[in-house]
Amino acid sequence: MKLNRYIPVLIAGLVLSASCTDMNKFVPAESGRLLKTQVQETNAAVPSRAAASFSGLFSIIGQPNYFGYGTPDDFGVLMMLFCTDLESADATASDNNYNWFSVCGELSSRNANYRNPVIRYKAPYGIIAAVNDFLAGFGEDVEDPESIAMIAQAKVLRAYSYMLLANDFQFNYTNHKSDPCVPICSPDVEDPTNNPRATVEEIYNIIMSDLNDAVTNLEGYTRSSKKFIDQQVAYGMRARANLNMGNYAAAAADAEKAASGYTPASIAEVSKPTFQDISEHNWIWGYDMTADEATKFKYATTSSWLRSFSGWAYAAGTATYTCINKILYDKIPATDVRKGWWLDENLYSPLLDGLTWSAGDAGSATGQAIADFEYDDKLAFVPYTNVKFGCTPLGTTDNAEDMPLMRVEEMILIQAEGYAKSGNEAKGRQILEDFVKTYRDPSYSAAAGGRSFADEVWFQRRVELWGEGFAIHDTKRLNKPLVRFLGTPSSTNVSPAFRFNVAADDGWLLLRFSNAELNTNFGIIDNTNGELPKMDQNPTLRDGVTD
Repeated sequence: MKLNRYIPVLIAGLVLSASCTDMNKFVPAESGRLLKTQVQETNAAVPSRAAASFSGLFSIIGQPNYFGYGTPDDFGVLMMLFCTDLESADATASDNNYNWFSVCGELSSRNANYRNPVIRYKAPYGIIAAVNDFLAGFGEDVEDPESIAMIAQAKVLRAYSYMLLANDFQFNYTNHKSDPCVPICSPDVEDPTNNPRATVEEIYNIIMSDLNDAVTNLEGYTRSSKKFIDQQVAYGMRARANLNMGNYAAAAADAEKAASGYTPASIAEVSKPTFQDISEHNWIWGYDMTADEATKFKYATTSSWLRSFSGWAYAAGTATYTCINKILYDKIPATDVRKGWWLDENLYSPLLDGLTWSAGDAGSATGQAIADFEYDDKLAFVPYTNVKFGCTPLGTTDNAEDMPLMRVEEMILIQAEGYAKSGNEAKGRQILEDFVKTYRDPSYSAAAGGRSFADEVWFQRRVELWGEGFAIHDTKRLNKPLVRFLGTPSSTNVSPAFRFNVAADDGWLLLRFSNAELNTNFGIIDNTNGELPKMDQNPTLRDGVTD
């Protein structure tokens, strides 16, 4: 087979370099660089040069082996989003020698020497540095509409990157806006070797400035593909930022503008594995993976890890499937189509009906038999395996499936939360009920679960956006504890090493800075609070959703 299941993964703790003071390594031309004035003159004379540089800004989002480590966890921002879910209460994978993301399950990803947190630091700062370099190639009085649109999109990418960093390195804005967040990476920094952490508020000032500019300058712009950014993506990103900052009315207003013209996927459309093609009508923004790009390292893709139907994958090849936590699954009503996004304890899901996994000489399986089907590149599914994310065909070896970065469903959920928390719960409730009853569960009532409305919206986010990179960030934003089990081992399917609960204010929830950054930027004071969780700790913690 292509993947040797019998060679344990033993190099997850390699010491790697990632310093904000050395970010030029992530942008073209480390040596012999053109002067800023020369780049500006070239961009003005040859606009295609700027367009080529602009297109490259999006690569760090998900290009396999972008940083050249040659490892299955090197796929940029998409890797970060995957970690965000695995560090949460809601997604889990087997604790075995083939799980390159076990550090997320056990939260040992706080070790400053591990490659995992290094990539999660490199990816957003790599985008920020590349954006800064790109913007430096333009003068003060840009008039070309295409250049103005590229500049605006670059600023959205920078805002997105800072938001990812802020979510990982500090607690929520509402209670911690004066606390240290991350360093500002800018040509204006006088001494990169003494660049202290800016506050959360200072980072969000940059985020909002960039997004405000983008919303204005993308007015009337039509993008060539949903891999790029238009005004609605900018509105959607600002809706996220406003939600994080507690500007709930503004978040709802921006989310409405972002959602305009888009409709959610229907019950029929999500009654089969999907979320795989950037052309899906409910996607506002996505990462457009191509077969050529995936060949850079097929194992370093979301298809290899998140999608259970790839025939060139760590998931299927080693039974390291990404599964939902049973405590969340059990709360999904049987009438909700999303219950079928995961197998039950008996390996059943209606989403398997009508599907066929063909494996050439190894045979094939149809319908429910797919769950137990095995050959050299696929082991049997395990209980609660996700079948939400599709592959075409089943058993593909291309791994060219796309990944959603913003969907209209998210914007609807932001509206529901935003209106409710800004004083109009009736409108928020109506928005939520209209969405779920029309597109997911005709029997739905927001009151049926017995939760507060705020917790009900969080429940809907946890189910709807599962696997798309929001989970631990939402947990911290809402100041909720991390609850993976309900007091007894039998309450969850999470592996024993990952079975613990963490208090909402535990400093271990914050990432640490890499040794390379600490050794080159002496202005940083690292996150040091908390300690590695222990099995079965805090058994009485509850989150208001899975109680």
